[in-house]
Parts: sequence; structure tokens; C-alpha cells
Amino acid sequence: MQYIGIDLGTSSVKLLLMDGTGKILNTVSKNYGLSFPKPGWSEQNPYDWYNETIEGLKDLTKDTDKEKIAGISFGGQMHGLVILDENDEVIRPAILWNDGRTGDECAYLNNEIGKDKLTEYTGNIAFTGFTAPKLLWLKKHEPDNFARIKRIMLPKDYIAYRLSGVHCTDVSDASGMLLFDVKNRRWSEEMCDICGIDIAMLPKIYESYEKVGVLKKELADELGFPEICVIAAGAGDNAAAAVGTGTVGEGMCNISLGTSGTIFITTNEYKVDSHNALHSFAHADGSYHLMGCMLSAASCNKWWVSDILGSDDYIEEQKKITALGDNRVFFLPYLMGERSPHNDENARGAFVGMSMDTSREDMSQAVLEGVAFALRDSLEVAKALGINLTKTKICGGGAKSPLWKRIIANVLGLTVEVIKNEEGPALGGAILAAVACGEYSNVKEAADKIVEVVDTVAPDKELSEKYDRKYKQFKKLYPALKPVYSMLSE
Repeated sequence: MQYIGIDLGTSSVKLLLMDGTGKILNTVSKNYGLSFPKPGWSEQNPYDWYNETIEGLKDLTKDTDKEKIAGISFGGQMHGLVILDENDEVIRPAILWNDGRTGDECAYLNNEIGKDKLTEYTGNIAFTGFTAPKLLWLKKHEPDNFARIKRIMLPKDYIAYRLSGVHCTDVSDASGMLLFDVKNRRWSEEMCDICGIDIAMLPKIYESYEKVGVLKKELADELGFPEICVIAAGAGDNAAAAVGTGTVGEGMCNISLGTSGTIFITTNEYKVDSHNALHSFAHADGSYHLMGCMLSAASCNKWWVSDILGSDDYIEEQKKITALGDNRVFFLPYLMGERSPHNDENARGAFVGMSMDTSREDMSQAVLEGVAFALRDSLEVAKALGINLTKTKICGGGAKSPLWKRIIANVLGLTVEVIKNEEGPALGGAILAAVACGEYSNVKEAADKIVEVVDTVAPDKELSEKYDRKYKQFKKLYPALKPVYSMLSE
């Protein structure tokens, strides 16, 4: 049988067709627009997601025996607010994960409701990207739209709803809403009361690998798929990417070097750090995970190479970087503010330590190292919780750089494992569909059989010791500059 994974991203939807052994048969990508109505705002039209998904499904399967398609599942951009009225029409454009309009609402939740209460109710505190603050913003600024809400959902769940007719979500994606009691895997009635919504507006919760329904008959007829084609709940993009890289089971790790950067650590037990520096979310395999998220990762390198240096040759820019561990220049990678572990929307990028002999290569190296140091900030929080890691998977555009992988391995002191098929959330979605259809008994079995490690980058003792010394210097820079960031935001 064959399985489809749909990765609903910020700029495009990526679709993947996989057979039961994990062999990738085809991939397709469809782009759509992103709007910025005001500075710091970020919105999309959910109808665009759906239309491009349907066209993608047609292109993906045009040369295959459609009767073999057994299941469809998802990975998707997290935190976005999609609202429907009583006629199932979209009320307004979706407010996305990278939208920054909810600063006041987050301050209200964290300071007046209180971080301790939020942690008790959900396992997390408020961040500007999360869904609950968006509802509070909507209630205050668009009360007419707020009053029309019949259904609340996340981006990928809108696609699942259009395909199956089932108002559903999964535990991993729901974890990023600040409406979900992560520890007990259920909606938080307290948070619904705080946001002024009826819990009936929220979707039914499923585990990521569970069947929620089947494809609507009219869509099955349009696409030529079997009417019994299973729709599985799927997962948030980071959890789906973790499944797609085999990061399931206790004590596993995945680093994603995409536009944003994440360090994703699996744990069988629910854990929360005392400062809420890491997100505490449910995982797609039925357990939990901790996640540190930095808002600018590979995008820092793109900004530096493309926008500042005016180059499109990333490989050439890295060729002359040879003095690893000896760079006197530091880069703070906070170009869009920062989430983990600082939760500071005012933070900004900075070069520190330049002198008259600073070279282009020094600054290029500092950008790569700054992202690695910032990822280590989150790793150190996990270590304080008693989590000891020795290795990590890696994915994302930045993971294509051998130099960056070497820097990551030595800054974090972890062996970096490179996988054969780096299709991330789309592959994770297909794996979840295969589990929902009974091809595999659980997510771990599927990931163990499908995901293949093809290369490793081990840390070098001498270089790791150099980076330890550099990291101790790096971690003093943000506290020193925090008052400056506050001043610049006034």
C-alpha cells in the first residue's frame, strides 16, 4: 500500500508519496502567498492552503495506481489561528506562528494570570506566536469576528477537516496553543475561560498516529482515491519532522536548521523546567518532548550571505573558514527577537568583538557559531533537568553544510547523525499514516525500519574544549545587552 504525507509550511505545501517499506515514490511542492498587513503581522488565506493541497495531491499521484493509496496524514506549521463560522466559512485570514501582534496579550497572561498558573494549566507560558494570545487579541480588536467563531483549529487541522469532515487535532500540535493541558493530554477548561471561548469550539483530540476518519466521498471521486482512504491526525511540524528523522523513544534528539531552529528532545516522562525556557509538549509517538525554538537559524546565514555580502554561493563563503574554535568575533542570532530560552521579543542580532583585523571569514564563521551557541543555550536547560544526550539527528536547509554540522557537533558535544532521506515533516506525516493504517504497530517500529543513518559527525575533543571556553563567553553577552535591547525598543 501507499501513504501520503502533507507538510503544510509557511511558504508552500510539500506532499510526499511513500510505499509501505518507506521508499519515497514521489514528492511535489506547491507555493502560496504570505501577507504582512502591518509591521510584525503575518497572515495567510486557509483557502489557498486547501486549493494548493488538492492540486498537489493530483500531481503527486498522477502516475501511480491510486487504488493503492491507503492513508493520508500531516505535518504542519504550528500555532496559527484558523476560525470558522456556523457555515464552516473562514472568518478572517489565519494569524500565523511568526505574527508578533500579541505582545500585550502575552504580558497579560504571563504577568497578570501568572506564569505559575499557565504552567499548571498547560505546562507552558505565553509566547507571541502561540494561539491563545491571538484569541485574546481578536476578542479585543475584532469583537465582531470573535463573536462569529464556531470552530477553532490549527493550520494542518483545517486541511484534515476539509478532507475528512472531522473537526480534529493531535496532541503535539495542540500543545502549542496554550489551551491544552499537556501533562494530561486534554483541553484546559481554565484557559478556555481565560480566553472567553467555549470548549466545544475546540476540535476533538487524537494521538498523532490515530485514524480520525476517511476521505470524503466527493473528494475520493475527484482524486480517484479509495473511499476508505484513511485520514490520520498528523502532528505539528517539529514533531512530524522528529518522526521523519527517527527521533522517537526515550532520550533522542533532533536539531532542525531551517528558517527557524529547534532542538527537539524526547522523553517518556512529562517534564517542565523551572524557568519555562523550553516548550514542554506532547510527542507524536505517544510520549512527550522538550523543545527549544530559536526564531532565526538558517535565516541568519541567508541574511548574512545574500543580503549583506550580496552572494548566492554559500559553499564558497565557507571554504576559507578554517580556524574553528579560535574566532574572536561573536554573533548573537536574534534577528527576529528570540523565543528559547530568553523569550525576548526585543532581542536583536549583534556582532561583538570585531577589530581592525577582523575578516569577512571571521564574521561568516561567527554567524554559523552563533546559531550553534544559541542551540546550546537550550541544550544546557535540558541537561539541568537530568537529560544526558550523546547524539542528535539533524535536518533542515542548514544541515546541508558539512562545516556547520561540524560546528554543531563540537559546540554541543554531540555526535551528529545524518539521515538518508531528509524530507522532514512530509515523511513524518506519511509514517504516521502508515501506522494509522496498521502497516506498523507503532511509530517507533515504523521509524526504526524506515529511517536510515548514512553519515555521522563526531565531536573532536580538542575542538570541543575550545568551544566550551567560547560558549562560556557567549552566554554572558545576552544578559549584558538585554538593557540595550529594551532601550532600542522604546
